[in-house]
Amino acid sequence: MQKDILNRYLFDNLHARGELVNLSQTFQDIVAAHDYPSGVKQLLGELVAATCLLTATLKFEGEIAVQLQGDGPIGYLAVNGNNSQEMRGIARMVSETEATALKDLIGKGNMIITIRPSNGEPYQGVVALEQDTLAECLEHYFDVSEQIPTKIWLFSDEQSSQIAGTLIQLLPDGDDKKQQQADFEHLCQLTNTIKSEEIFSLDSEDLLYRLYHQEEVRLFEPQAVSYQCSCSEEKCLNTISQIEPSELESIIVEQGCVSMTCDYCLTTYEFKRPQLAPFIDGTTN
Repeated sequence: MQKDILNRYLFDNLHARGELVNLSQTFQDIVAAHDYPSGVKQLLGELVAATCLLTATLKFEGEIAVQLQGDGPIGYLAVNGNNSQEMRGIARMVSETEATALKDLIGKGNMIITIRPSNGEPYQGVVALEQDTLAECLEHYFDVSEQIPTKIWLFSDEQSSQIAGTLIQLLPDGDDKKQQQADFEHLCQLTNTIKSEEIFSLDSEDLLYRLYHQEEVRLFEPQAVSYQCSCSEEKCLNTISQIEPSELESIIVEQGCVSMTCDYCLTTYEFKRPQLAPFIDGTTN
């Protein structure tokens, strides 16, 4: 099975489309610097896979952020990505937990989806986390925000640190609404037979044939998914430039440098006075 790729496909004779994502190294890179409990790690992985599917579905150029916020043991959980399927994610815990269910981890809360197109105005959608699973919450998002029937399946293999997901979405490309709905339900029934071991072991073509061998499936060129943290020295310096010069001077006197640590990858950037001179006294010495 090819890992860290996203596949898009169409059903030529049916009013629906599909996506399939399988993540291994990408997910392992996202969680490598963190010691998350099992349930938190699984939920973060599911959100990464879901964000890949969501990004491909929306067909835009730009950035996306999907965040879960609540009053449970996880204060918030977020995944950031873009149309190139470059992903990063983080879970911020407020208390220890061994929970695995969505509501036990997040508590009462919301899912916030923010889209920042390269050209155009940002868009944000908010839905309550009222369903039992993340997949069902995303389906609810599509129902209320996009008004397009969508079914999502998410899979996790803790032992091998792999995450996968698949999606079926109705295509409203004709006047026969009844037939469109029938096509969608038919494909959902077929997809519902997928087993976890199959999605992690079979090649995309073999899996799609196993599920839809009686249908005409047009599989497009796969897109690579990767881990990419967007932190940089330049971004840190830009943030530091907003701090009052007297405060910067005080930090340097006390600590010897100004340091910033990325929440996502835990990389620490340290800056000493010569680098910060332009912000402190307006010189480059």
